[in-house]
Amino acid sequence: MSDTAQYATMASMQNFWPSSGYSQLQRNTRGWLLPTDNYLRLFLDRPELALLPESCAAEQALHAALRAAPSRAVADAELQAIADGDARDSYRLFLLFRDGLLAAGTLEAYYLGLFRGKAITIPPLFIDLLAQAILRHLLDDVNDAYEVRAAELLFRSQRLSTQEGQVLAGDRAVMDMLNETGGLGDFGRFLAEAKAPLRSIELQVLSDHNMPDYWPASDKHHFLLDLTHEVHNDLSHGLVFTMTRARSGLSALARVLEKWVQHFLGVAVSIRPLQKIDDAAWRWHVGLDVEATALLNDLYEDRPVEAERMSRLLSLFRLDFANPQEMRADVAGKPVYLGLMMTADQVVKLKPQNLLLSLPLAAARQ
Repeated sequence: MSDTAQYATMASMQNFWPSSGYSQLQRNTRGWLLPTDNYLRLFLDRPELALLPESCAAEQALHAALRAAPSRAVADAELQAIADGDARDSYRLFLLFRDGLLAAGTLEAYYLGLFRGKAITIPPLFIDLLAQAILRHLLDDVNDAYEVRAAELLFRSQRLSTQEGQVLAGDRAVMDMLNETGGLGDFGRFLAEAKAPLRSIELQVLSDHNMPDYWPASDKHHFLLDLTHEVHNDLSHGLVFTMTRARSGLSALARVLEKWVQHFLGVAVSIRPLQKIDDAAWRWHVGLDVEATALLNDLYEDRPVEAERMSRLLSLFRLDFANPQEMRADVAGKPVYLGLMMTADQVVKLKPQNLLLSLPLAAARQ
C-alpha cells in the first residue's frame, strides 16, 4: 500500500460514522458526552425535520429559529401554527427529546434515564442515534473493522442469512432495499414493477482480506458480518476437530459489549461466546434481545422449548466480572450468561440497555 493510500485509510478509520454527530459533542471529566447546539442542529437536518418545498411559513420560521438557537424555548403557539399535522408532531417529539437530553446533561445519563423512569415517549430512532454516538465515542481509538461493524448491531437491526454454513448478518434496511429495488431506490422499484433487469450491488462478507476496503467505503452497511460460531474440520476416520472462529463477529461483539458495560457502569467485565450453558449452578442471565430474554427464562425454569425456537439462538455468551466484589453478594464470583437470538423472520435487534439494567451489581454501584 502506498503512503498516500495508507494515509487515506487511516483518515477513514478516524472518520467512520460521520452521521453520528460525534465530532459535535464534548466530554465531561467522567468521559461522558455533553450535547451541544451543533449536535442538536444535526437533528434539524434529518429527513424527519428538514424543510420541504411545501413547508408552511410557520414551519419555516420555527426551523430557522431553532437552527439559529437549538436550545431556545418554543411556545406551544409556534407549534400550533404549523399547518401539517405530521410536521407538528415531529417537532413535538424533537423538543421532548431535546429537553430531556439537556436536562440530563449528558447523552449517557439521558440514555440510562430513559429505561429507569416511566414509559418511553420518544421514538426508537432517537434512542438508536444516542447509542450510535456513544458507541462512536467508545470506539474512537479502535482500528479493528470487525468491532466497528459489530457495534452496529447495538443500534441497527440486522437480517440474518446462511451461506455455505456461515451465519451472516446484513444491515436490515440495506438488505430489504436491495431485495425490493436492487439498491436503486424509487427508480429501482419502478424497474422492478416493469420487470426490467436490476443491476446488482455486491455485498461483501467482512474479512481480513477486504478489511482495508471497509474503512473508505461510502456505505459500510454493504458489508456482512460473519456470526458463525465454530468451524468444524473433518479429520477423517470419524474425527471432527471443532475450533472457534478467531475472527468471528461474535468475538468482536463481545469486545464491544465489554466496552459498553465499562463506560456506563464503571465495572470491568470479560465476555466470550459460548455454544451452550453447561452449569449446574447457573444463577444469572441476561437476554440481549426480546426473544433471547424469553428463551433464557424458559431454559432457566426448565420449561420445554420447541426445536424451531432453539434453532434461532445465534449464540450464548459468558460474562465474568473482573472484581467479584462489584457483584451482588449472593451471586458474587458466578458467571452471567447472555443470549442473542433472531426472530422467526430472521431479524435480530439488540437491546443493549438490558446489559446496563440487568447485571447483578452490588447495591453500592447501582
